[in-house]
Amino acid sequence: MASQSVFQVVVLVSFSVFLTIVLGFGLPALLNALMRMVGLPETSVTECIVVIYAGFVLYVATPRIPRGLVKVKGKAVFITGCDCGFGFALAKHLHSHGFTVFAGCLLKDADGEGAKELEELHSDRMKVVQLDVCSDEQVKKAAEFIEDNLQDSQRGLWAVVNNAGISAFGEVEFTSMDTYKQVSEVNLWGTIRVTKAVLPLIRRAKGRVVNLASMYGRMGNLMRSPYCISKYGVEAFSDCLRYEMRAWGVKVSVVEPGNFVMATGILTRDFVATAANKLWSEAPAKVKEDYGKSHFEHLMALMRSYCNSGEKDMAPVLDDITDAIVSKRPYTRYSPMEPHWWIRVQVMTHLPGAISDLLYF
Repeated sequence: MASQSVFQVVVLVSFSVFLTIVLGFGLPALLNALMRMVGLPETSVTECIVVIYAGFVLYVATPRIPRGLVKVKGKAVFITGCDCGFGFALAKHLHSHGFTVFAGCLLKDADGEGAKELEELHSDRMKVVQLDVCSDEQVKKAAEFIEDNLQDSQRGLWAVVNNAGISAFGEVEFTSMDTYKQVSEVNLWGTIRVTKAVLPLIRRAKGRVVNLASMYGRMGNLMRSPYCISKYGVEAFSDCLRYEMRAWGVKVSVVEPGNFVMATGILTRDFVATAANKLWSEAPAKVKEDYGKSHFEHLMALMRSYCNSGEKDMAPVLDDITDAIVSKRPYTRYSPMEPHWWIRVQVMTHLPGAISDLLYF
């Protein structure tokens, strides 16, 4: 998110050079030792290095291997958060693939533009549903509407995609408890609430649960604690549900998009400006005094620059969600993100915290 200082760039480059040297000299020695332990000649080391490197290249560069496709005809999916962004695009995308789509829209009853555009498709396979994922009553009504409008309710609902989400930012001492609760109410509790409501239908179909998390469900960052907390929760909920649903033949997948701010517009300069004013005006006097206005303005400038960053095309996310729905053997996790974010996630989740902290913070 934040632009990196010259020091951080130097540290990253130095670490890369160091890792290259260690692997170059240390890996052969390690493989030699392993060869001696198993009684193989040391001449096998070169071949081992080639195999390891080839495996890495194949892992990174090889297109997704086909794992069989389910028949789309007669299958229905339920998507939350279809007013805009990923949800809106996904509703149209899956509809074009032949699915019956139940599109949950927060602003349907308020004549929201997204809901109206989906309804204007005038298709029997596109059914727009009023849905506030924070409302027990609306979620219950949506589940009942879906069951009543399935071609065969006994065959169940093939998939639910928990996409509805909101974002927030701010350092911990500037962020109110109400903000923490609001973000989690939508991103985490909304995901759980919707899943529980339609899970009986999903079990009947031996179908799919697809939850939208984030790269920030795998790692933290400055000023993003409300969002990170909610997405970490989505990851944990999805893992627990996957273990339980295995016995029922239901597949549970998590999609972890990287930076798609430009594509979705989830953060805009107007939103940042409004939120920044609120953060500063509501902060305790002691916090303002200790942090200072210049520090605060610097971080807000970084957030404004973040609004113009990231992928402009939603296709990688839509393709991964679609694969999770139509593949006979979907992956547990999908990570549509730019390479540098993917590397950062691996570093922050696999290396000691002291190293990742030095590299990125």
